[in-house]
Amino acid sequence: MAKSADIYYKVDPWRVVETGFDKEYAVVSESIFSLGNEYMGTRGSFDEGYSGDGLIGNYFNGIYEGADLEKSGYKGIISRTEFIVNSADWLYTRIEADGECADLNTSTFEDFERVLDLKTGILTRSYTWILKSGKKVRLEFERFLSMKEAEIAVQKIKITPLNFSGEVILYSGIDFTQIHHMTGRSMWNVADTTFEEDGITMLGNTVSTDQSLFVSCRFQCDYEEKSDIREDKKLVRRFLLRAEEGKTLSFTKLIRNISRKGTTSQEKDAFQGKCAENSKILAALSYEELKEDTLKWWEDTWNDSDIAIEGDELNQQGIRFCIFQMHQTYHGADKGTIIGAKGLTGEAYSGNTFWDTEAYCLPFYIFNNTEAAKHLLEFRYLTLPEAMERAKALDCKGAFYPIATITGRECCSLWQHASLQLQASTAVAYGYWHYENITGDEEFIFEKGLPILIELSRMLATRGDWSADKTRYGFYGVMGPDEFQMMVNNNCYTNYMGKKTLEYTLDVLARCGAKAAEIYQEIIKDRGLTTEEIEYFRNIAEHMYIPYEKETGIFEQHEGYFNLPHIDIDKIPIEEFPLYHHWTYDRIYRNDMLKQPDVLMLMLMYNRDFTDAQLKSNYEYYEPRCIHESSLSPSVHSILASQLKKEEEAYKFFGFATRMDLDNYNRNTGEGLHTTSIAAAWMNIVYGFGGMRSDGKELTFAPALPKEWKSYSFKIHFGGDVLFVSVDKDNMKISTKKGSGIQVLIYEKPYTLGQEELVVPIAR
Repeated sequence: MAKSADIYYKVDPWRVVETGFDKEYAVVSESIFSLGNEYMGTRGSFDEGYSGDGLIGNYFNGIYEGADLEKSGYKGIISRTEFIVNSADWLYTRIEADGECADLNTSTFEDFERVLDLKTGILTRSYTWILKSGKKVRLEFERFLSMKEAEIAVQKIKITPLNFSGEVILYSGIDFTQIHHMTGRSMWNVADTTFEEDGITMLGNTVSTDQSLFVSCRFQCDYEEKSDIREDKKLVRRFLLRAEEGKTLSFTKLIRNISRKGTTSQEKDAFQGKCAENSKILAALSYEELKEDTLKWWEDTWNDSDIAIEGDELNQQGIRFCIFQMHQTYHGADKGTIIGAKGLTGEAYSGNTFWDTEAYCLPFYIFNNTEAAKHLLEFRYLTLPEAMERAKALDCKGAFYPIATITGRECCSLWQHASLQLQASTAVAYGYWHYENITGDEEFIFEKGLPILIELSRMLATRGDWSADKTRYGFYGVMGPDEFQMMVNNNCYTNYMGKKTLEYTLDVLARCGAKAAEIYQEIIKDRGLTTEEIEYFRNIAEHMYIPYEKETGIFEQHEGYFNLPHIDIDKIPIEEFPLYHHWTYDRIYRNDMLKQPDVLMLMLMYNRDFTDAQLKSNYEYYEPRCIHESSLSPSVHSILASQLKKEEEAYKFFGFATRMDLDNYNRNTGEGLHTTSIAAAWMNIVYGFGGMRSDGKELTFAPALPKEWKSYSFKIHFGGDVLFVSVDKDNMKISTKKGSGIQVLIYEKPYTLGQEELVVPIAR
């Protein structure tokens, strides 16, 4: 892999610490120090403003804008895309003394430190500002987002004159002028603004999607004078503070952001009602209680989801950063919301969710926050109508889920991805199957999963076709997860996942009919499903073509792959990466090079379907052909290498899994965090070194200890209980919180778990 670490932050097991400020790292740090609570997110930009390169970004889950594209003359190519929209800067602050304005790009300063406390969710920053006159002012900033009251954010600033007494001016307000970088302009119209006795309110509406954001703030500080400044799309209050040498002035700003995503009259009425009661609600809030609630939320969360590593502080910090970001990004606060590829930390990928959500992110939530996993799946149920419209556009029946989306509509303008990739659809089926396999929640699957499965099966029954001799079924003109092979026939991953989707549909139909006849009859009638269709699904599943070479045990990625020209990826110069920037688009497709795992991804998702010999043959064939151009790729290879007892290789691929963003491996962290890769880092430890598999009837474990570590431990929510797992050089120890008698397999041997710790020797 032509990637290397750029270690910039201090290594600490529970904190991300920046000591001293490097302007060249400013944009990266804005991403790293982002805060979120699923409802909203804010990048770690400087409260007091910064004239250097940066992106002040504040985003709300489900608040988006759209852009018309040049209309194509071809059917199935989208004419409009959607993107998460940058919103108001509700942390807007300016600090002035002696006519100078604090600005880390131009001001003189010392003792800079910024700390993200992963244990508490509190972001702090401090430095000493040195004025041209020699006066020194100590500035301290604190911010956090409430994890209990999702609409609430808190900012606290402390100002201490160190060697003088005099006036300091602080400006604080709300700024709707922030540009969205893709469009180069603000995407908001400001409808209403109000200066109140102790605060400000502003109402903004998106320029074309009829969504609203009501931003309000309440100030708490001792001031000598105040005045108000009204600018276009910006309200600012100016505070004149009387500062005494050595004494600290404290300024607190409580912010409430109320968003309206829906456009129905009921949703608009509910939004107006919340806005009308806002002053009363803000007045009842206190900084101390909000902070205490947030600290307690994180304490409880870490008690149930921490991963501890002994002997590797670098990756200890890395995995806790990943867990922290997963909980920030999503924890089930709002049904039917999504996980964008960058979470709420940047504008790359336009805030769209991809198939990675069900394939990579969902396992984290299934085993850490089951209710959140369920809510995440509901997005696909709520957007089934849009998926059915997309299927029609592609000359298919049923539902074709978009490869990239915010609202359920396809947002990818690249036809080869939007029209040829079926993995978003089959990943939805996989997500519902995986959720049920672990939780046993049949009721949810019958009511919310079955309608989706029926429509997905209809799509598969019309998107594929029979071979010329009518003996086998497959999919033609597709693109698999690899993405470096376009318009191929019978991609192994696509065909296999299609077969699994059809089989799961048939299974759920049979169980629903037997156990919930009323629901079954209602769904069958509503969907117009016939006995003939059901039998056709069965016929397709039974005759699905899976390209496989018995002599070698290798699954051919697609028909003709074995005959493609071979390229030695190790001979590609490092300076030519990423290839998308240095090779012509068609050149990438003309050989057997892989962008990311395709067959190997399949062998991880349905791991127990394949023998160790098959896994070994396929791993050793495909791994040397993969350039890991995707951040998701190394974790899959690490997990499978661990299973094959290729310890050094597993650890090599693990090397940047937990720290891909912290160490800016891809040199693009400044665009936002790689959320799905962060989820893959969690899988890398639990599924990789922990050897857990969740695709069978029981959970299985086959743990190993990297030679660089002394021990590690993790927690798994399963069967209404919590499993505590720890591994050292000699033993695996496992117990449960409630002692509920869970059955598991460890090295394929059955055990019943209780509260008393079970000790199993590590297999050599």
